[in-house]
Amino acid sequence: MKRKVIRIDEDKCNGCGLCIPNCREGALAIVDGKARLVSDVYCDGLGACLGHCPQDAISIEEREAAEFDELAVKQHLQEKTVSGAQVPIACGCPGSAVRQIAQTVEASIADEGVVMQSELRTWPVQLRLVPPSAPYLNGASVTICADCVPFAYASFHQRFVRGRVVLCVCPKLDDPEVNLEKLIAIFESNDIKSIEIPHMEVPCCTGLVALVKLALIRAGKLFPTTATKVSVSGDILERRTLEL
Repeated sequence: MKRKVIRIDEDKCNGCGLCIPNCREGALAIVDGKARLVSDVYCDGLGACLGHCPQDAISIEEREAAEFDELAVKQHLQEKTVSGAQVPIACGCPGSAVRQIAQTVEASIADEGVVMQSELRTWPVQLRLVPPSAPYLNGASVTICADCVPFAYASFHQRFVRGRVVLCVCPKLDDPEVNLEKLIAIFESNDIKSIEIPHMEVPCCTGLVALVKLALIRAGKLFPTTATKVSVSGDILERRTLEL
């Protein structure tokens, strides 16, 4: 049959994944760094994902396609839930236990003889491992960091970790739907003092800024939020306040 379904322009798509949590039918997935339509039968053609693509890579086209199948969608979503694609990781590893880290007298000494002190005071740092009820989140200043930034920006601890709770995420490789739900839960459960979003200059990394903004909107929160763009060579390119 001929009907309306979404079309993704792969030349425009940068794989940010922001469209995925806005498709309630689970018709989209990130494959080889690009958003893809998983199956025609999962797409209702209504275009709920259209307004959430910062690259304007998604449109509606009319073409020959299999009929939208609500039963297939229901089974597909159930399978994703069972496989863990839609739920946060429940990890029993002792290394992921929530804890706060006391500052010690000992410090690391670099080869040049410069004394350096870690500023990290909370654990874990991976967003998917941090429970929304972690006691250190309420009233905290939070850094939601793209996980490449600490490697590029030399003063990361001094600028983005000191006095802050760090949540680390990859906007390209991690499941954006899982990250969105976790951020919404954290924002709804805690009174966050401020949010800092260090992200890389590469296009896919801007998806992290959009993801945090969407989570704040859905949680109904207006926490002061700043996004800082870092170059691959380690320079600060831009720092801006997020308008909600």
